[in-house]
Amino acid sequence: MDARMNEAEANREAILHSPSYVLAEQDLALLARSELRPVRLQLELLKPEMAFHEHNISSTIVVFGSTRIAERATLEARLEAARLAAAGGEPRAVRAVAKAERLLAKADNYDLAREFGRLVSSRSQSSDSREYVIVTGGGPGIMEAANRGAYDVQAESIGLNITLPTEQIPNPYITPDLCFQFHYFALRKLHFLMRAQALVVFPGGFGTLDEFFETLTLRQMRRMQEIPVIMVNRKYWEQVVDLQFLADEGMIEDEHLNLVSYAETADEIWSTIVNFHHPQP
Repeated sequence: MDARMNEAEANREAILHSPSYVLAEQDLALLARSELRPVRLQLELLKPEMAFHEHNISSTIVVFGSTRIAERATLEARLEAARLAAAGGEPRAVRAVAKAERLLAKADNYDLAREFGRLVSSRSQSSDSREYVIVTGGGPGIMEAANRGAYDVQAESIGLNITLPTEQIPNPYITPDLCFQFHYFALRKLHFLMRAQALVVFPGGFGTLDEFFETLTLRQMRRMQEIPVIMVNRKYWEQVVDLQFLADEGMIEDEHLNLVSYAETADEIWSTIVNFHHPQP
């Protein structure tokens, strides 16, 4: 009998230390299984949604742009480092200098994104209801600048970060309770646009173009609310994307060109948003 009791006690200890003996909500191995993907998708939908509700955020303005456009001093330091590395004349190093020079020429975009973040946040967060809250991808560059502008005027702003092969650390200017990490691009994109009242697109690369074209397609197909899509730095964007060519080739309708507008200053961006939602008679 004692042997049987000892065996039962040992079995109970094994049960208590078994990976299966944990509440389902605390079982990370369970949540990571492929069968639980619908649950993970729901969690990524609900977590930010609940936080936005708790912070009384009723509308947002989305700001996209390159992670590589930093403050002027940072870009100057990078250019100097590139020039030192290119002293030997190695072709890739020489090309890196040219790229660093082109990025430095875009440093004003960082200042402009920060100014816009300040402007829109100071004019739209004066009540309990948070309107036109700045939302970015939460990373460095233009995203940091827009969050930083809101931070400058003690306003809330949102960062929707995502896990990437190269780790992207959230910038320090996001409101801590409104900084989220996503695994699924689809859910992240959904949260970008659910409350959006404008999309402001600064110079950027593949990621910026991805968000731009997805929003443009949804607007074209009337699958989302009507918002202005504002491209900042017309000279840059007209070289990157020839929308007029698409219309001339019959690939889009002429009226689809009106889905996009251009701006060069923070005041122009803000005026475009205000006039879109409150047109003057």
